[in-house]
Amino acid sequence: MSVLDGKVCFITGAARGIGAAAARLFAAEGARLVLTDLDETAGAALAAELPEAMFLTLDVSDEAGWRDAMDAALARFGRLDVLLNNAGIFERAPLSETSVGMFMRTVRINQLGVFLGMREAAPAMQAAGGGSIINLSSVGGLFGSVNNIAYSGTKWAVRGMTKCAALELAPFGIRVNSIHPGGVDTPMLAAQMDAAMRGAVAQGTPLGRLATAGDVAAMALFLASDASSYSTGAEFICDGGMTVG
Repeated sequence: MSVLDGKVCFITGAARGIGAAAARLFAAEGARLVLTDLDETAGAALAAELPEAMFLTLDVSDEAGWRDAMDAALARFGRLDVLLNNAGIFERAPLSETSVGMFMRTVRINQLGVFLGMREAAPAMQAAGGGSIINLSSVGGLFGSVNNIAYSGTKWAVRGMTKCAALELAPFGIRVNSIHPGGVDTPMLAAQMDAAMRGAVAQGTPLGRLATAGDVAAMALFLASDASSYSTGAEFICDGGMTVG
C-alpha cells in the first residue's frame, strides 16, 4: 500500500521547484491532489500529468482566494488531510536597501500566506478527524544572515507560528511541523544567486552540494504520512549539515 493512499493533499506554490516535486512524489504514493499557484499554465499542465489532481489559481496572500480554493477542494474531494504551505518568495537586499514594498511583499506571501493556509485548512482537517500541516521555513528561520532581513524575518515567523498552531490544533489530531531547507537548487535560488554564489554555498555545506527539490519533497512526504504521527511543533532540518556546529 502506498503511504498516502486516499489522502487529500493541498499544495501551494505547486507549479515548480519543491512544490512540483512534492506533487509528483505525493501522487506516486497514492494522494489526491489540490495544486495551487499563480502560474496557471505550468500548474494546470502539472495537474494534467497526475492521476487525481486539480489545479486552482491562488494568491496565498488573498484571504477570499483561500476560502474559494478550500471550498473548491472540498467540493471535489470531500475532505482535506494534508496542507503543504510551500509558496514563497526570496529577495535579497542589504538592510539599508530593503524597501517597505519589498519587505511587505515578502511578509504577505511568506508569512501571511502560511497563516491563512493554516487557518482555512484547520476546520476541514478537524472534520476529517485530523491531518498534517507542513510549513516550509528555511535555515534562514534558524539563524541570521546578511542581506536577508525580509526573507529571514518571515521564515522565523513561520517557525513560531508553526509552534503556536501545533499547540492549538493538537486536541483535534492535527499535526503542524516546519521544514528548514538549506540551499535548494531551484529557479528561485538561481534568480537571487549566480552560479559562483551557488557554488560557494554548496562548497560550504558539509555534504558538498545543494539540496534538490526532491530532497525536500521526501521530507514533506514523511510529514504528510502516518509515519510521523507522533511529531508536531517540530523543526525538520534538510540542509546537508549546514547548521551543524
